[in-house]
Amino acid sequence: MFTGLAQLVEHWSPKPGVGSSSLSTRARENNMLGILKYFKESYGELKNHVSWPSFNEGLELTVLVGVFSIIFSLIIWGLDSVFSEIIEGYFNLIN
Repeated sequence: MFTGLAQLVEHWSPKPGVGSSSLSTRARENNMLGILKYFKESYGELKNHVSWPSFNEGLELTVLVGVFSIIFSLIIWGLDSVFSEIIEGYFNLIN
């Protein structure tokens, strides 16, 4: 079913409070209230329902992630170097 273009486009009146411009203002206010409600609920969830690790446990896990990140980056660097040499050797052969 096709609806006319006029029904799809929101009407904006030059006079404040006339037409649907006040509806848009209410929609923006409801949207802002929804965002504020989301942040309040998120904060409450983080404060009351999340079990946070102790400082020492957090420090140990941070160091563990750092060490494995360095190890994996060295492995990737090594593989990249090997493949770069292989590709460079191949292009030197075909030239």
